[in-house]
Amino acid sequence: MYDGMPRPLSFSPARRRRSLRAAAVALAAALLAAGCGSSDGTVQDPKTTASSAGGFPVTIDNCGVKTTYDKPPSRVVTIHQHPAELMLALGLKDRMVGTAFPDSAVLPELEKDYESLPELAKKEPSFETVLDAEPDLVYGGYGSAFAENEGRSRKAFADAGIDTHLNREYCGKKRVTMRDTYDEIRTIGRIFGVPDRADRLVTDLKGRVGKAATTVEGAPEPSVFVYDSGDKTAFTAGGRSLGTELIRLAGGKNVFADLDDVFGDVSWEQVVTRKPEVIAIYDYAGAGSVEQKKRFLLSRPALADVPAVKNKRFVVLPLTATLVGIRSAHAVDDLARALHPESFR
Repeated sequence: MYDGMPRPLSFSPARRRRSLRAAAVALAAALLAAGCGSSDGTVQDPKTTASSAGGFPVTIDNCGVKTTYDKPPSRVVTIHQHPAELMLALGLKDRMVGTAFPDSAVLPELEKDYESLPELAKKEPSFETVLDAEPDLVYGGYGSAFAENEGRSRKAFADAGIDTHLNREYCGKKRVTMRDTYDEIRTIGRIFGVPDRADRLVTDLKGRVGKAATTVEGAPEPSVFVYDSGDKTAFTAGGRSLGTELIRLAGGKNVFADLDDVFGDVSWEQVVTRKPEVIAIYDYAGAGSVEQKKRFLLSRPALADVPAVKNKRFVVLPLTATLVGIRSAHAVDDLARALHPESFR
């Protein structure tokens, strides 16, 4: 039985060979650099010079873990889909050596690049599988990326000489907002020495959100119930969730905005009492298909008179679109169009 302590590192012959190759490459690079000195005798490594010009070293305090990057990471493993999409949107595909846990369709403009990445696992990969990819950084989307009871704690990676970064949504904040999305993008831009790209991406996403919000401004706000999963009770998005802010920006109101949590269980009686006009179904692997969720909602006699069920007014959102990442801005636009189709004609 695993006791929660980091697993001892065991180096296979293959890994020892890789370490020796890495050392040889580093030695060769040092010898090459020695022959590329400046006129005053200072060694000029083009990559190091470029990194210094980009503002390195950079120190990031991420969920209480401080990491100093002397140069941009060059071999990154992302665990969960939304960190991978964020990196691809910043043009960092060449820094990625693997990803894991796809849980919804990828944005069309990123699909080709995403599919070209090595997939390490359908769910969270084992610690050993990540090590085999030889990353210098592991970027996790959910807290489970660094589950201590599965041997993937941030300390275990640190002991192996590998940096880690966790999406700020899982740093224990009490409320998640669109600002977290913009801050996360800018932080990743700093880590990889591409702050200008990050600023451009944030500007683009803010523009997308602003345009959708302006289009529906002044329109009546339909009431929305978020259905994530559950049968005996309903697991829904509470007032502290990014989902609630997305609904607000899209011109609606979450009927459980008063739930003082990011997510929580509510009774079906509460759903009936609050009479939502629209049901937003979160779509992700492992929780039943969208069609299964619709059939379940439509089959419950107690929900028959709920306006959203009676009118079959469902909106589908990939779960990744409701997380801190580039998809959230797209979700505002998609939701606004679904809640206020007349405003977009």
